[in-house]
Amino acid sequence: MESKRHLTEGFHRLTRTERLSRVQELCGLTQEETAILSGERPLPWEVAEHLIENVVGYFPMPIGVATNFTIDGRDLLIPMAVEETSIIAAASATAKWVRREGLIRTYSKGNLIIGQVQLPSVRDAARARRLLHESRETLMGLANACIPGLVARGGGIRDIAVREVPRPDSEYGGKDRTMIVLHILCDPCDAMGANLINQVCEALKPRVEDITGERVGLCILSNLVDTKLAVAEAIIRNVDPVVGRGIEEATLFAKADPYRAATHNKGVLNGIDPILIATGNDWRAVEAGIHAYAARSGTYQPITDWRMEGSDLVGRIEVPLAVGTVGGVTRVHPSARVALKMLRITKAEELGRICAAVGLIQNLGALKALATVGIVKGHMQLHAANLAIAAGAEIHEIAQVRDRLTEVLRVEKNINLTRAREILEAIRVAEQSAAIH
Repeated sequence: MESKRHLTEGFHRLTRTERLSRVQELCGLTQEETAILSGERPLPWEVAEHLIENVVGYFPMPIGVATNFTIDGRDLLIPMAVEETSIIAAASATAKWVRREGLIRTYSKGNLIIGQVQLPSVRDAARARRLLHESRETLMGLANACIPGLVARGGGIRDIAVREVPRPDSEYGGKDRTMIVLHILCDPCDAMGANLINQVCEALKPRVEDITGERVGLCILSNLVDTKLAVAEAIIRNVDPVVGRGIEEATLFAKADPYRAATHNKGVLNGIDPILIATGNDWRAVEAGIHAYAARSGTYQPITDWRMEGSDLVGRIEVPLAVGTVGGVTRVHPSARVALKMLRITKAEELGRICAAVGLIQNLGALKALATVGIVKGHMQLHAANLAIAAGAEIHEIAQVRDRLTEVLRVEKNINLTRAREILEAIRVAEQSAAIH
């Protein structure tokens, strides 16, 4: 795609048909895949019936593409399914700045997901731990026997760790009891692996009870996959020191205050969640894991870090990202398959790294806006069309109302629904007058 970079220039100014045509050329989509992406071929009812229960219809979500991303030296179009104004525009604009003045690089740390087998109230923790450690190889063999297909693909259970977790109460079984948790560490290859690891944990339950003589409680995966981290780093050279220090200060604010950190991290997830939705991944699981990881020190922290090094702005993100490119919704949902093809990836690890990179750049765009023009001005410019719709504009009126609201914003620095209604009314009065004369 590197040789076709010119096809993304002025992308936001093209018509939807022109944008779709360029995406088809850039990503090598077939006519059928292009029809799926455009919405001409909706999700078949028979597929929908197998995804969730009590299906009655669809809730359409627009899919856009973020442009200008060069990640690890590869030019990529980023499919994003999202309803919020300004996310894709901000990502594209910020990525263009980074591509012009710096770079984005990514890597992974670990590839294992975690299943948990809980013994809620153990009478003799030392004895139980010893017996479980002695039976580790047996338990791993039983676990891998449950998932022969994954083992055949090169994945499977890699280790079993035994954790002792203090009970937070003193009622169940008395103060002398403790909780023991087995962590079943599994390489899911390119699947997210939730169903696989849950199956393994349930299968191990009776043997763990036999070995320890203790009762097993919950058997379930953990979404805090700190054994499978995606890392992205960005360097932007020759940054205006005022802008750079403003971004650095915004990061310090988030480190000092969890109220700010929550909004800081939401901005990161503005970049990650839309990719997960577009590719059929479980964005709720990823969000839960990221927020838990952000609080692992005992204080909720920002998941990105930005600092000035001389005249360079350097950013970094490290987050748990258990995603899949095979199985589940990614296998049966036609739009998810097209989105993965657009990204030109086959490995789940690649998808995780791309998500981390886009989240980092999305965050940079928000912090840059906060440190310069403010978040309201940039957001409001793109929010004008939404205000036009909310004011009651018909399809043919939206562009006129949006353009006039943008003019107002330049002068008055603020626009609202009342002003949108006034503009719409003025347009309609003018049109009626012109029709009479």
